[in-house]
Amino acid sequence: MQPKNISKLSPVILCGGAGTRLWPVSREAVPKPFMRLADGQSLLQKAYLRAASLADVSHVLVVTNREYYFQTRDEFKDLGDAIRGITPHFLLEPFGRNTAAAIALAAHEIKTREGDGAIMLVLPADHMIADLKAFSAAVGEAQLLAKQNRLVTFGIKPTSPEIGYGYIDCGAPIDGGVGREVTRFVEKPSLEKAQEYLAKGSYLWNSGMFCYSAGNFLAVANKVAPDLAAAVAKTWEATVQPSHAGDMLEIDAQTLQSVPNISVDYAVMERAANVAVVPCEFGWSDIGSWAAMSELVAPDADGNRVVGEAILVDSTNNYVQSAGRLVAAIGLDDVVIVDTPDAVLVAPRSRSQDVRLIVEQLKQRNHAAYRFHQRVHRPWGTYTVLQEGPQFKIKRIEVKPGASLSLQMHHHRSEHWIVVSGTAKVVNGDKEFLVRTNESTYIPAGHKHRLSNPAVLNLVMIEVQSGEYLGEDDIVRFDDKYGRS
Repeated sequence: MQPKNISKLSPVILCGGAGTRLWPVSREAVPKPFMRLADGQSLLQKAYLRAASLADVSHVLVVTNREYYFQTRDEFKDLGDAIRGITPHFLLEPFGRNTAAAIALAAHEIKTREGDGAIMLVLPADHMIADLKAFSAAVGEAQLLAKQNRLVTFGIKPTSPEIGYGYIDCGAPIDGGVGREVTRFVEKPSLEKAQEYLAKGSYLWNSGMFCYSAGNFLAVANKVAPDLAAAVAKTWEATVQPSHAGDMLEIDAQTLQSVPNISVDYAVMERAANVAVVPCEFGWSDIGSWAAMSELVAPDADGNRVVGEAILVDSTNNYVQSAGRLVAAIGLDDVVIVDTPDAVLVAPRSRSQDVRLIVEQLKQRNHAAYRFHQRVHRPWGTYTVLQEGPQFKIKRIEVKPGASLSLQMHHHRSEHWIVVSGTAKVVNGDKEFLVRTNESTYIPAGHKHRLSNPAVLNLVMIEVQSGEYLGEDDIVRFDDKYGRS
């Protein structure tokens, strides 16, 4: 066996969480990491490019929900030559179990692949960092500390008394360098406490980014959180198959259920003895609210920040984001307006942290808008709900070249398919045939059917559903190339 290379850095991107404070753009099926910024890139893409830009990186491990796997892979594919030579690997969670489980499982994967001494850099997928040169320098400092068997976190020098972040109280410098001992971690404070921490000057914002060797993290976790460590080890043993090959591993669901649902801060970092922090100033933001998102956009002469098209009359210090429609406002000050095709948010900027309360009510009402957009991503492509009413729904369906929907059946609805462009390969009952542009076919309720795109260009169709029940859960899958049957 060849010796494992421990000089390379192993970035780990954590891609999960609902991002409820950024509704209506962030939704459960398309959470915050997939949000597009004004330059067209998503937060996830920026995180991947940031990791790929570091020295001695040959692969990036992404821990995400299985539901996001195909969309995540497409996000990286869209980056093209920008990530040439950097290979993504995936750990797929059947359900979320918080950051302690995700990081510990990532540590097992990296230790298995690279060895105990491999340095892992943990990066949330939904952060913004403006100064990549300063970020790279901070990572270099963290690597040196991690090689001394320290658990390292990154602390952001505060610029205001922020109550939405946890804080780190810094101690003495380590060996006269940039790194500092960690005296204690502090939870999100009151405004008065935050002002006190800012005045003292020894406190940093807790960024939620970490650096340590895989073996040391697992050893410390085994000491300070033995129940967590044992449960994760059992899950890893059930996950890894001797014959495993490819770019992804699906985490075993049955054993993962026994892993405590706890953050890595509570479980490990706050209990460990050998913790260091690297103070940082690299234009960091966790984009935790629409107020934070607005700071990424340059203001006009009236302090208004606009993404999209807007006309603002006698209005100041507002943030407006529109996905396509013109937004007009008169006499508003310090207001957030976010317009999407199926939902509009209007709130004072000072209440932007409370958007999660809207999502809670949508969940209580079982309203689809907490989970889905009108345009929904699937492994095979996308569908967009154009119109719906009593006993009918109209969709635009786009299928990627070579992709196919599952072999399925609906109990309560029939479907008419009209091909707008491309060629569809259709299974309908015991028949298989092609449907070309300007042609259509009909799928009765109760018929097994499948739609595929055999061509090299996207297939675009209009689907008209009719029936007493049109919910997305009226699908019985018999066979599926994406493992959903």
